[in-house]
Amino acid sequence: MSCPALPEGFDFTDPDLLHSRVPLPEFAELRRVEPVCWVPQPAGLAGFQDEGYWAVTRHADVKYVSTHPELFSSYLNTAIIRFNEHIERDSIDAQRFILLNMDPPEHTRVRQIVQRGFTPRAIRALEERLRARAHAIVANARAHTGPFDFVTQVACELPLQAIAELMGVPQEDRDKIFDWSNKMIAYDDPEYAITEEVGAESATEIIAYAMNMAADRKQCPAHDIVTQLVAAEDQGNLNSDEFGFFVLMLAVAGNETTRNAITHGMHAFLTHPEQWELYKRERPSTTAEEIVRWATPVAAFQRTATQDTELGGKLIRKGDRVGLFYASANHDPEVFDEPDDFDITRDPNPHLGFGGGGPHYCLGKSLAVLEIDLIFNAIADAMPGLRLVDDPRRLRSAWINGVKELRVRSQ
Repeated sequence: MSCPALPEGFDFTDPDLLHSRVPLPEFAELRRVEPVCWVPQPAGLAGFQDEGYWAVTRHADVKYVSTHPELFSSYLNTAIIRFNEHIERDSIDAQRFILLNMDPPEHTRVRQIVQRGFTPRAIRALEERLRARAHAIVANARAHTGPFDFVTQVACELPLQAIAELMGVPQEDRDKIFDWSNKMIAYDDPEYAITEEVGAESATEIIAYAMNMAADRKQCPAHDIVTQLVAAEDQGNLNSDEFGFFVLMLAVAGNETTRNAITHGMHAFLTHPEQWELYKRERPSTTAEEIVRWATPVAAFQRTATQDTELGGKLIRKGDRVGLFYASANHDPEVFDEPDDFDITRDPNPHLGFGGGGPHYCLGKSLAVLEIDLIFNAIADAMPGLRLVDDPRRLRSAWINGVKELRVRSQ
């Protein structure tokens, strides 16, 4: 039965919806009257042969599901809440090799290996190089005498270069990673004319590229994270397939999400000029976390119930899909004062933009926060008078809160 708090046929995973806006009014209504709500879907529409999913909209409930993997699985139907309706089930199941879509104990084993690359020491080792890269990126953008696209000229560059630094990918190959990752998530956007087959081919390209890196490091170890992950036999290591799927996840989780956080953050500053003036003057350390809360680049992931359980007063049946709507959780007034305000001094800020805790809490959070801090410091230093030229052009997607283009002017 449809949720009475929503208009007939309303679906939070409809890619046309995120193409136009984040549905904050509808989230607010659900949090108020039915925080766990059944959203019907025709069988096969999202790639799953079921009748819909449960929309979870309160901060507390999103955290509960996230921290109970024994009740709510990432593996059974993956974490992606909506695929193209033409996808084959075999293609969905193949994505279970990605860390994002694993459950403990296998998830625990792989995560313990890959987190070697994301220790505080490893991130600190990147900081000075990334600071220099951030200033170079902004200097190149500032050279434009007219309007330019903030997404391609600024926002996408530092995440790509950070991944290249972290993984030992030659900087000249970063455009390949950018292109492949774009194609992987753009199948819902007709402007890109990307079929699901092209997206799958791009995923294969990333995996093949990563596997070649792994094979090279096994033959010729180097002082980089790839060697640590694939050649450290005595400490446990990733096999070539596991490493390939890890890099595939990085290409999206470490690139698309941070790029969109930076883009949304710049748009928020330019539409809240008092916050931009405050930032330029004081550079609050709380800024990056508020940008992530405000942006919430991943609008939703899903879990699948492993047994009958109760959530928010509703009986969730074994096998039901459960949608975790982070954008709603990050605007929950039970947790955030004035949640619809963009406030870079917000503290505390227990947002769920990096996930709701539990085993899938964002592995690269420290790196993402560092990148956001570095790029906005560089922009404030070199382009303090940046101005908005046009409204952002949004990505058509079922689960990414993405921006394709943001036209700005530096002079």
